[in-house]
Amino acid sequence: MNECIFCKIVARDLPAEILYETEQVIAFRDLNPVAPQHILIIPTKHIASTNGLEEEDAVVVGDMHLAAAEIAKREGFDKSGFRTVMNCGLDGGQTVFHMHLHLLGGRTMSWPPG
Repeated sequence: MNECIFCKIVARDLPAEILYETEQVIAFRDLNPVAPQHILIIPTKHIASTNGLEEEDAVVVGDMHLAAAEIAKREGFDKSGFRTVMNCGLDGGQTVFHMHLHLLGGRTMSWPPG
């Protein structure tokens, strides 16, 4: 996926402030944050969206959520709470077509979202 911005981050062809990394996932700060803490968690394997998931990807989705909990703890906003969001498709608000989990914290979240 030579054109995918997140694949370029995985390959270290683009810089990112990486906060967490395993063989399956990488997490880094969003360049356009919508909360004081806005971290993106992505699979190292290119998966375009939730619609592109296959059975063998179930573990990586779980790993993404485990990473979110660990990062929130490391960054100190696990106790106050946080939100995770995974957008799918244009109408779902997805703008980068490499599946990613938004980890948002550091402020009170409102409901319902957008």
